Amino acid sequence: MKSILAVFVTACLLASNAMALDIAALERAMANPQRAAADKERDASRKAPQVLDFLGLEAGMSVLDINASTGWYTEVLSYAVGPNGKVYAQNTPGNPRGDASIAAIAEKTQRLSNIESWESPISELPANSIDFAITALNYHDFYNNDPAVASRIMAQVMHALKPGGILGIIDHQGNPGADNRTLHRIAVSDVVKSITADGFVVVGLSDVLDNPADDHTLHQGDDSLQRNTDRFVLKVMKPH
Repeated sequence: MKSILAVFVTACLLASNAMALDIAALERAMANPQRAAADKERDASRKAPQVLDFLGLEAGMSVLDINASTGWYTEVLSYAVGPNGKVYAQNTPGNPRGDASIAAIAEKTQRLSNIESWESPISELPANSIDFAITALNYHDFYNNDPAVASRIMAQVMHALKPGGILGIIDHQGNPGADNRTLHRIAVSDVVKSITADGFVVVGLSDVLDNPADDHTLHQGDDSLQRNTDRFVLKVMKPH
């Protein structure tokens, strides 16, 4: 991934006067006994505190969790932004997880006052209202089904983000030219090409979720990978 980083990443990190993410505090919050045990089982491989620190999430931000599904990231984001922040758990009607997503998000909104369920298209969010958006392990589905669909979704995200707002894309790394649609993966080079064509600016690429044992040739759900694929974390920005 480091060679990809050298080719594709533009160093344009912006200075900020806000407090950096408190990783230790977020780790303590994630140990909340009310949090689902099944969610906690994924913590070690997802490394959310380190991922969100790299992406530049800060307390008090308004956040969009794109295609939140059952809300693993939604709850972590809730802890990270704190009582002065807000998290929209976005699931478009017809989400494949259906009732499971609705029930899981409803439970989280009852426990955590800064979460709002958004079961509508992203386009219905107010323009320039979101500081930070994230799509975790979803972009490959958008793009592999139809790159034009991915672009339409990203146009909606662009509309909702404030100028200078950040979008984080986490996904299963695929090899360029491979049948990534069948493998449920995507090459980071394909994401960069598509997302920059959509008007976003690449800010950084992290190897925090690298797994050298995954050579990208197996389906991302293969049992031998134990839900620990080699993943990229791409940080892009809506221009000012």
